Amino acid sequence: MARVLVIDDDRSLLRALRLGLQSEGHDVSTAADAASGLSQTAITQPDVVVLDIGLPDMDGLEVCRRIREWSDVPIIILSATGTENRKVAALDGGANDYVTKPFSMAELEARIRVVIRHRPAETDVESSPTIEHGPLHLDLVHHEARLADEALALTAKEFEVLAFLARHVGRTCTHQMILGAVWGTGYAREAQYVHAYVHRLRQKLHDDDGELIRTIPGVGYALTLPEE
Repeated sequence: MARVLVIDDDRSLLRALRLGLQSEGHDVSTAADAASGLSQTAITQPDVVVLDIGLPDMDGLEVCRRIREWSDVPIIILSATGTENRKVAALDGGANDYVTKPFSMAELEARIRVVIRHRPAETDVESSPTIEHGPLHLDLVHHEARLADEALALTAKEFEVLAFLARHVGRTCTHQMILGAVWGTGYAREAQYVHAYVHRLRQKLHDDDGELIRTIPGVGYALTLPEE
């Protein structure tokens, strides 16, 4: 079973895909426009995104490129246009596969299996009891943090935010990703929470210039750490 996010403005097709993929055992969520699709991608972190190229508020290729700025989730493009130039543009923009409408559920299911199978293996960071990157050491069992030889006195939420950034070290974490992981999906619009906790973390990490926790304007934050 995979977590599949389908982004398409055709409500009838959206419903058909949801029912068809659910019948294959997948956990399916849907979005009818680019804005909600981008938000759900960040919050739910699906295993696969099925993305229609013709959305009302943003071109599907631009949605694909934006997702690729912070995620390597497999993306399957749906389009009524099967021209070679369009396919090349989608693949160059970061899509993993391209399906031309009309298509069968069997074909889409097969494409989903392929992109999941070919997705690069993740590291064991999520399941490891510790995270170590350069001078930063996090003990996820005891909620203890150290930077070089200094123990960090972090609150529970500060620790969770830092741990989430550390699990994605070097990558941009959107406000929605952090909120969904630390506070839950009901807080998706509360970006000020993230700003406040990052400010406090920077103080405790002596990161006054924002070199360790970099601000990605309008998007989120990225943890960057020097090697020891």
